[in-house]
Order: sequence, then structure tokens, then C-alpha cells
Amino acid sequence: MHRRTMVQGVVATMATLVGSALALPALAQGSWPTGKAITYIVPFPPGGNTDTLARVIAPALSTALGTPVVIDNKAGAGGSVGSTLAARAAPDGYTILGGTISSHSINGSLYAKLDYDPVKSFTPVAMLGSGPLVLVVNASSPYKTLNDVLAASRAKQGGLSSASPGNGTSPHMALALLSYQSGVAFTHVPYKGSGPAVQDVVGGQVDMMFDTTLIVGPHIQSGKLRPIAVSSGKRLESLPDVPTIAEAGQKGFDMGSWQAVFAPAGTPKPIVDRLHAEIMKIVATPEVQARLKGFGMLPSDMTPAQLGEYQKSEVEKWAKVIKAAGIKAE
Repeated sequence: MHRRTMVQGVVATMATLVGSALALPALAQGSWPTGKAITYIVPFPPGGNTDTLARVIAPALSTALGTPVVIDNKAGAGGSVGSTLAARAAPDGYTILGGTISSHSINGSLYAKLDYDPVKSFTPVAMLGSGPLVLVVNASSPYKTLNDVLAASRAKQGGLSSASPGNGTSPHMALALLSYQSGVAFTHVPYKGSGPAVQDVVGGQVDMMFDTTLIVGPHIQSGKLRPIAVSSGKRLESLPDVPTIAEAGQKGFDMGSWQAVFAPAGTPKPIVDRLHAEIMKIVATPEVQARLKGFGMLPSDMTPAQLGEYQKSEVEKWAKVIKAAGIKAE
């Protein structure tokens, strides 16, 4: 009897210890139990800004939530393939998506048919930052100001030529927005990527282009390209003497190639709030701030609600520009 009582006591103690051990991870991890990974869908190929940012955020987010965060690249159709997969995922906090200006504002008007609604199919989680674009010309070009560029394009049949990394990309959209606001025509020259596009501007085969400082910055520093204006509402720290397009005469012009995180529509608010809080903590660290600025991006502190409103305004803006320019997906 005494032995049975001792055994029962040991079993009870072990059960208590095991129960406590199991409770600790659950308490630390909140809505994310041990053993199930979060899938972070990147709707673009490895190596781009969206993928790079995801790989910066994922390890820290994994630590914060106590569960693996796995990157899953699902590229295609300007971000539409991966976005469709994310839209169809269960809204349980185990799928998040790296959404961009392309996948979540431009594509809705660019493509005749999408298998997701950029607004209705998702719940906004966090804005990571926005990358202003720089309008550049060859250093030997006679154009030194935005007014020079606009005047020359008005005077030339078909307008000045402007390179971009492809139809419907943010550099193409910046050109379309400039044309829409100024009433000046340009000839769009699409390439398969920013690399060959910038080389032809450096080589003088194309008059100008918009792109991020990550792409055009080294050529500005080497003296091969001349910056004319930046697309953001305020000047860049890295180019303090270069005016914004709004300052240069096109009032109200404000465009950035933004990066954000979304979850499937219907994801519970407590899960969204926890994800937002943890991602914002990560974005606020000096290391990530430095990485974002290295990409030519301005970090953001938008709330999920503010991101949602901003996204809706972007969808409306680009719908007008794309319709006016008659732009269609390739």
C-alpha cells in the first residue's frame, strides 16, 4: 500500500511537471503552438526586394513567435500566382504574404482577370516600407531638370524614350503617372529586368528611366547617370540635393514601390495584431532599418487599418493611370 502511494505520488508529480513544461511554450507562443510552421509566401523569384525582405524578417519572426517561419517562393504574373495561393489559404495565422505595389494595387487594373481581389481577399498586416524611384538620364545628356525633360519630350515625336524592367512594373507606372499628370507623352521601352534597362541608359541608347537607388545609385555615384528628380513626397537622405517631382513642378506626385505583409481575409484580429506588433518590432531594429535604407526604402510605421486605407487609395490611383495610358499586361 505504501509502495502504491509512493508510485502514485511520483506519477502525479511527473504529470504536473510535464503539464507545466507543455504550458510554458504555449504561453510564450500565444496563438502559434509548437510544431506547425508559418508559411511566408513570396510571390516573386528569389533575390528580389520582396524575397530579401522576407528572409530578413522570417528568422526574427520565428524567434518572436516560437515557431518556424518558412519562405515559399511562388513567382509568376507580376505576383499574381503567389497572391492567389495566399488568398485561398486558411485564415488561421499560418500563412502570410509579401505583398507589393504590383500584386496589391497595380495588378487589379493591369490584368483582365485575377483569381483574387487585391483588397477583399486579404487582411492588411504590416507596411514594411516604400522605395522611392529616381528619374535618371545619361550624364552626358543635356537635360538637367524635370522641366528640361518635359520640354524635350513635348518637342520630340513620340516623346523621349524611357526604359523599365518590364510592362506594368513600378518604374513603368512611375513613367505613366508622370505622363498622366503632366500631359506629356513618352515612349516606353520595356526590358526583361532592371539590369539591361539601366545599361542602355548608361550607354545612351535610351534617354531616361525610373528605378530604385539600389539599381541606379551606383551609376549615379560613378558619374555615369544624372539624377533629375525622386518620386517620393520628400527628398532622399542619400540624394539631398535632388528635388522631388512635386517640388520640380508636378504637385501632388508621390509614388513609392512599397512592400507590405498581408494575411488571408478573415484572419482573426488578435492574430493580425500580434503579427503586426512583432513585425514592427523587427522593422524598428537598427539592423533592419539599415537594410531597408540600403534598398533605398523608407521604413513605415502604418497600422493595419492605415495600410488598408492606403492600399485602397493606391488601387484607385493606378486604375485611373492604367486606363488613361491603355496599359495591358504582356
